[in-house]
Amino acid sequence: MIFSFFHRRKKKTSKEAPQLFTDLHSHLIPGIDDGSQSMDESIALLKGIAELGYRKVITTPHIMSDSYKNTPHIIQTGLQALRKTAVNEEIDLRIDAAAEYYLDDGFLKLLEAGEMLSINGEYLLFETSYMSKPLQTEEMIFEISSAGYIPLMAHPERYRYIRDPLKEYGRFKELGVFFQVNLNSFGGHYGKSAKTLANFLRREGMIDFLGSDIHHQKQVESLGIVLQSEVYREIYENNIIQNNQL
Repeated sequence: MIFSFFHRRKKKTSKEAPQLFTDLHSHLIPGIDDGSQSMDESIALLKGIAELGYRKVITTPHIMSDSYKNTPHIIQTGLQALRKTAVNEEIDLRIDAAAEYYLDDGFLKLLEAGEMLSINGEYLLFETSYMSKPLQTEEMIFEISSAGYIPLMAHPERYRYIRDPLKEYGRFKELGVFFQVNLNSFGGHYGKSAKTLANFLRREGMIDFLGSDIHHQKQVESLGIVLQSEVYREIYENNIIQNNQL
């Protein structure tokens, strides 16, 4: 049933893939996580993103209870400084911010407090451990939905605990999870496993959003290559990509 469900979503398109105007996953606010470490670096990354044709970025700093203890205030303060500098540099990009939440012991406390940084007030971007699926993953996804958000899983292709893709990804979809795949996974930037799973998701029509997940300049360069590749066009053969609706 899972197989037929996803194939009903497939939609053939023309050979020309649309331009992505909005990116919803990046780490561009300087000095608050493992992304950009300086304003100069952030500006260089923004210029590179603009050159690729993007018009809007929703940057998403990590929030992790044991390492990146970011708050809405920290992120919004950093966003305002980044916006001001980008204007001074005449960078033609709209810059917004949300967050990438790690499903750890502190996540539910943040959700209960009600001060979440979501994408367009609708999608809550989250990630898990790469190596092992958290024991309460389904419960936390349920709580995200109960709080009124659409759960949006960051880079599902990068989780090494996925052993039966159709079954495990299918279960996430049954729980109402949307998938954001990193474009650079299609170019092998994160290794063979991530590339294989990204292409599985592409073929099965499970991708809802595409993200850059940019942390540094090398990823901007890789992104430009992927956006010009045949596999980028092929993504749109079976998937309805919603970036430009944001």
